[in-house]
Amino acid sequence: MSTPHYSSAEPNPAFTWGMSSTMSDIQKAMALLITSFSKYAGREGDKNTLSKEELKELLQTEFGDMKSDDKEAIDRIFRDLDTNQSNSVDFSEFVKLVCCLTQMCHEFFTGRK
Repeated sequence: MSTPHYSSAEPNPAFTWGMSSTMSDIQKAMALLITSFSKYAGREGDKNTLSKEELKELLQTEFGDMKSDDKEAIDRIFRDLDTNQSNSVDFSEFVKLVCCLTQMCHEFFTGRK
């Protein structure tokens, strides 16, 4: 696992919030989403967006079950997420993916749909 990269001008959001024990579970989840996105964004350029390769690495590392050789699936996910057609995925677009996956997990575990 690689180390997150933050410029000295922009501290790691988790440290900004302190990740203290007084944070609610939702606040901790928010900080982890920001930190996880930041860990992969900018490796190939803009630190505020994910390139297709950065998204692929994030999905494979953080979600685990992604097949590294499934280029078609990665292309489709990237295309669907990149709603503004900027050829990158910004944080807002990334959060939509996480929300969708969270809803699917909730439906699965509660037996609702």
